[in-house]
Amino acid sequence: MGKIVLVWALLLGVFAYSDGLESRCLACHKAQQIPNDLIYRRYLLKYSSAKNIENAIYRYLKNPQKEHSIMPPQFFLKFPMKEKRSMDERTLRQSIEQFIQKFDIKKKLVLEKRSH
Repeated sequence: MGKIVLVWALLLGVFAYSDGLESRCLACHKAQQIPNDLIYRRYLLKYSSAKNIENAIYRYLKNPQKEHSIMPPQFFLKFPMKEKRSMDERTLRQSIEQFIQKFDIKKKLVLEKRSH
């Protein structure tokens, strides 16, 4: 019985944790039809590792300017410039981590099983 309660608590924690990204960030991205997959791929091509991507996103969100963005200038003709938000350090770091986890392309890679 204790294991069942623990599993449920963990599942609820995971859903609450991931819902924060939706409510804090992705709700506006969806409303504005911002292509999150494309943004993540651009970060991946330029910075290559999750830690480097995390640091670059953090720098941009702390001081959102076109010069600090991974997106080309044409992007801002269609989508609005990100406004600086007051988000505590811990929440900001968690949101960035969740964004990286959600859009990480490694989850989409499937390796074929080799027969021996």
